[in-house]
Formats: sequence, structure tokens, C-alpha cells
Amino acid sequence: MATTTAANAATLRPADWSPSLRLARNVLLGAALTILIIHFIVYVLYTASLVRFPFDYDEGEGYEIQNSVYISQGTWPYFNNDHYPFYGTNYPPFFHILMAPVVAAFGPGYWYGRLIVSLCTVLAGVAIGFAVYRETRHRLIAIMAGLAFLASNFIYHIGPLYRQHMVMVMFEVLAVVAIAGFDRIEDTRKRRRMIALSILLLLAAGFTKQMALVSALAVFGYMLLRGVKRTIVWGIISGIMAGAIFGWILITSNGWFWKNVITANIYQYLLGQFTGLFSLFLSLHGALLIMAVLLFLYELYVDRLSVYSIWLVTGSINGALSGKWGAGDSYWAETIAAICILAGIFAGRCLNQNWQLPERLTRLTEGRAPKQVTQWLGLASLVLFILYGLAVVKLPLDVPGFRELAQVLNIKSNTKFPQFYDAAGWTMGYAVIGQMPSEQDIANGWKIVDLLKDRGQILSEEAAFNFYTKTDVLTNPPHILGLWQGNQFDPSELVSMIEAQKFGAVLIRMDQPPKDKITSLWPEPITVSVAKAYQIQESILMNGFYYVVLYPNPAWTPPTQ
Repeated sequence: MATTTAANAATLRPADWSPSLRLARNVLLGAALTILIIHFIVYVLYTASLVRFPFDYDEGEGYEIQNSVYISQGTWPYFNNDHYPFYGTNYPPFFHILMAPVVAAFGPGYWYGRLIVSLCTVLAGVAIGFAVYRETRHRLIAIMAGLAFLASNFIYHIGPLYRQHMVMVMFEVLAVVAIAGFDRIEDTRKRRRMIALSILLLLAAGFTKQMALVSALAVFGYMLLRGVKRTIVWGIISGIMAGAIFGWILITSNGWFWKNVITANIYQYLLGQFTGLFSLFLSLHGALLIMAVLLFLYELYVDRLSVYSIWLVTGSINGALSGKWGAGDSYWAETIAAICILAGIFAGRCLNQNWQLPERLTRLTEGRAPKQVTQWLGLASLVLFILYGLAVVKLPLDVPGFRELAQVLNIKSNTKFPQFYDAAGWTMGYAVIGQMPSEQDIANGWKIVDLLKDRGQILSEEAAFNFYTKTDVLTNPPHILGLWQGNQFDPSELVSMIEAQKFGAVLIRMDQPPKDKITSLWPEPITVSVAKAYQIQESILMNGFYYVVLYPNPAWTPPTQ
């Protein structure tokens, strides 16, 4: 890696923009910004539609709420999953601790969590824009970089969900932005405060979701390049803090924190899922990735590696892990954030013509190349932003304005939802969400509640229906399925209750209408026992899935004990 730094390099003198190039710049800036603003409007509409939807939109949202319910009652959500209520979660508790006072104040609900998480996602976009502006002082490019993050199909899907993932990403973005350029701060106290702030944000991210480890690697790797001793000292301090918190949770949860959060996350790896998501990631974000890689190479061979370039590399670890069972497109969030920052800095420097090059390259540029070379690069970067905006199109086809736009562009649904177009299409591991729930979906949800209420304890794949029937939330299907696949869950007690018809009703969600058999996210022995002891009462379509209500089968004879 070259040792020439920006401080020792010569500055490429900016040239005046000619009238024609200035016009082209302004037109391209306006077009790119307009496209990204339209994406943001779609994101806001999507958030608003989810805020008013009172049921699980994405499987697992209700269990996030239940985790906070337990914490608000002074109990960790980590249990022996083999016994009643057969419940557990494979996530650390910080997000649920933050939400516990809100859940205690308003009761189990979805609207406030989705609104809060959506605002956290927007805050991450704002932080990305701030990082770009701090490096380039180009306001419009900074705004575009932040909007580009929110425009990504991968981010759009999960941004407003009542899930902890985007809260973790927000903390990660803030931590990386806080540490950037810390070594240029002359005031020692302020420099230490910024390091401490970044580490505290990393701890918050890590105890929100374990995947934040990749951002910790980026921050400490960046610090290491700027001082070994300082990095070791801060590493020891943060390690002690993280270990103390981990130990406290482990002890106070009677050790179940380990099984629920560590053991339960050891899933099988699906290569086809990774290759599909990787290909999709490149097709959607390739335009921005070109600029990000160019800036990365510039820093690698001309300047010094920034924390953003290091984050681009370490964040890709999570991208590689997107092939795990139960993972998906959200695992690329850190990589997308890093790409947006690097692409924004690249475009801003080109438009401002403030690249700094080694003297040898500067002489070559002045002698043989036109001074407007960075202007043309700036125009090219704006074209890439426009191409990115066109690559990540997602449109609600039943919303006035967007419906007419889709008709003009001859865009029709390419998803399982007739009112939603998603340029990403679908691949293994890609979230089948993004459409806006309809009034009929809401009405059908309440119809399901009517079929379940007044039947005593129910067994439901989604916690919302336990909330509305005021029954205990039992199991966390993907969680115990993962444990069962790893031979860490014994379904015997739950199977015995099912076969004894202890539940007044069972609710499962299926991709297709039920015919001769049922499927569920529960381990196979549970699904098999439900099929034997219960019979289908009704199947109701909601959000593109079939919710199957089962009542006890009167012809079933429970096995003798």
C-alpha cells in the first residue's frame, strides 16, 4: 500500500465549469435527487401502512414485543425451551430493554415499535449523509447518499418493521461515523470522548444483535492502523465492559442466555441462498459499488484507508453469512451503508474537484490530460446515482400517483402481490414483503381473531393472536426449529399437550391453501401431532399468506399415558 497521504500530496487544481458542463451537472443532479426523493416517499407510505396494520406483517414481530413484555415484568426472555411456555429468543436484549417502558405504557402493540424503528432507519440515513457532507461539504450529494441507503430494496423491506435489526444498524452507522477521522482531532479530551462514544455505540449495537461484530472489527482495525498501543488499551476496556454485561445476563438468566443466544444461532449454511442474494445485491447496488470500490482503491494505493473502506470489507462478512438458514437480504445492511458513504464521498470529491494526488500523477495530469477530468468523473458519478435509482424501483400499484406512473411506464406486478412491483424480483432468502396491507387484510385479521377468541389457550405461530385473545404466548417457531435442527430442543412435552388437545385452537401460516396436509415453522413432530389431533376449521388469506385455523378433532383418540 502506498504511504503517500493527503497531507503530503499535491492538490489537483480545480477548473471552472463550462456553461455546457454546468448545465449537464445541474440536470443530472436534479434527476438523481428527484428519483431518490420518490423512493423516500414510497418508504414513508410503506411505513404509514405498517403503522396502521395491527398484526404481524413479518413473521417474528410479535415475539419482539413479547421479549419486551417479559423484560417489563422483570424477567429475561430466555428459558428452558423444552417446557411451558416453550419460549425463547436468539437475540440479545438491548432493543427489548429500550422498548420495555413503551410496551409497559401502551401494552403489546405494533404501531409504536414500527414507527420508532422506522425513525431509527431514517436516522441511519441521516448519519450517512452527515458523514458524506463532513468529508465533501457537498450538501446535495450528502442528501443523495442518505436517500440512497433508504432506497435500497434490502433496507426498504425491513426499515419500518418491529424488528431489532435496523436499530443495530443505526448504532453501527453512528459508531463508524463517530470514530472517522478521530486522529485528526487535536484536542486530546475530545479525541478520547469520540473513541469512547464509538465504543459505547458498538456495545449498544452488539447487545442489540450479535452481527454488529463486523462493525467492531472495522472500528478497531481502523484504530489499529493509527496506533497500536491506544487500540490495545481501548480494546481491553471495551472487552471488560462487554464481558461484564454478558456475564451479568448469563448469570441472571440462570444460564439460559447461552443456549438461546449462542447455541440457537448455529444454523446450516445454504450455498444457493448466498449465491442468489449475492447476485441480487450486485444487480441492485452495482452502480454505487463501482464508485465505492474506486474510492477504496484510491485510499489503498494513494491515501490512507478510512474506516468506511475497512467497514466495506468487514461488513461483507455478514453478507457472506446471509447464506445461513434463517438469514436473508438484511445481512447486507452494513455493506450497503458503507457503499453509500464511499460512493457519496467519491461523487462529492469529483464534483468539488478536490482530489489530492501524488506529485508525479499531478504533473502527468497537468501535462497531458484535460483539467476537467474530475468534472467528467463527477458527471459519470451522477449518472451512476441515477442508474442506481432506476435499479431499485419498487412501486405500490394501487396508490394514486404511483398507479398512474406505473401505467405510463408499463410497470406491472412481478410479485405474489398484485398491487406491488419490486425490481428485485425474488431469490432464495429474499424477504417476501414490501407491499402495503389492504383494508381487506386488516378485516381478515380480525376475522381470524374472532375464530380464536373464547376458546381458552391457543397455540399460534404468530404472537399477535395471543395478544388479542389474551392467552399466553407459546413457542417462537423459528427459534425452537433452529434448536431442534441442532438437537437442542425436546418437543415431547409440547407434543403431549397437543395430542391431549389442551389447546382450544391452533393457528398456522401457509404459503399455499391447505389441501391434504399442513406445514408450519414448528419442528416436524409438532406439526405432525397438530395434523393428527386437530382438524381445519377455516383458511383465511391475509398479506399473501393463508392463515389456517384448526379446532380439536372429535374423532381423535389421545394416546394413553
